[in-house]
Amino acid sequence: MRAHEKRAVEAVSDLLARARSAPDARSLAEAIGTALGASGCALTVAGERYQWGQGAERWHSRDVEYDGRVQGALAVAPESAGPVESLAEVLGPPLAAVRLAAETDQLRRDGDAAARELVDDRWRATVEMEQERRSLERDLHDGAQHHLVALKMAMALVEHDGSTTAQRIETLQSKLDAAEKALTDTAAGILPIPLSTEGLAAALTAELAEHPDVELDTTGFHRSYPPLVESTMYYACLEAVNNAHKHAPGDSIGVALRDDPRGLEFAVSDDGPGFADAGGNPGLPNLSARMATVGGTIDIRSEPGRGTTITGFVPR
Repeated sequence: MRAHEKRAVEAVSDLLARARSAPDARSLAEAIGTALGASGCALTVAGERYQWGQGAERWHSRDVEYDGRVQGALAVAPESAGPVESLAEVLGPPLAAVRLAAETDQLRRDGDAAARELVDDRWRATVEMEQERRSLERDLHDGAQHHLVALKMAMALVEHDGSTTAQRIETLQSKLDAAEKALTDTAAGILPIPLSTEGLAAALTAELAEHPDVELDTTGFHRSYPPLVESTMYYACLEAVNNAHKHAPGDSIGVALRDDPRGLEFAVSDDGPGFADAGGNPGLPNLSARMATVGGTIDIRSEPGRGTTITGFVPR
């Protein structure tokens, strides 16, 4: 062993004697480079290069083996600081310890990343489940409730329409059947048949036909839109009609569906009592949340004694 290698081995031994755990590769490189009088020294372990000093354009490199396996590589600069064959043999055990420590740390980081990914996946699943729950809740509220409102109105009229008892029971039974079907289909995620087969205008026409106090105008509606947009507008429009029935019972309700180059819009107007400060009203939470899923907005305008208009808009 040459004198410069011997000094380097002694420096490595001193460093290892002071260390309480796996040696630091950069500290090893510094100890070796200083003892050799080199301008630079580098150790490559587990794919990472740990360098001390600046080195030169040409390095003297040597693989470091231990237990029949390459543990890393030693490089010194300039080339005149080598050869370091004997030193490479001595470095086998400490470089093996550095490699094991690096691989163990990588496994720990991979484990932490996997744990974080698992937490993220669970969080996303929880969010998606909550979104589905809220979507189902909105569909039940906006769609099935519409049939229940129709049933309630039929019950209120049945006492005064002059029909026989059998006719009255048949009418109520028909309303109950429609409400039951709406609940069943909504729970199963099934859209109303006219909406899925004929589109938004046909679905609203079929749904609102049972309400003589509602006048629907679709003459301004000319295009088809993506299914999610049309189903959102359908349920939002029914919710606005339900709201008008609730707050303006017995009054006329107008529904208009129209589109233009800006996007798709519905408007539900009633001649009810209205209310003040409509300009600062953020809108019905359920309606606003539903429209937000497709980038839409809700606007409510009302004045005492002059009725209310709810407008929903989805940009193209």
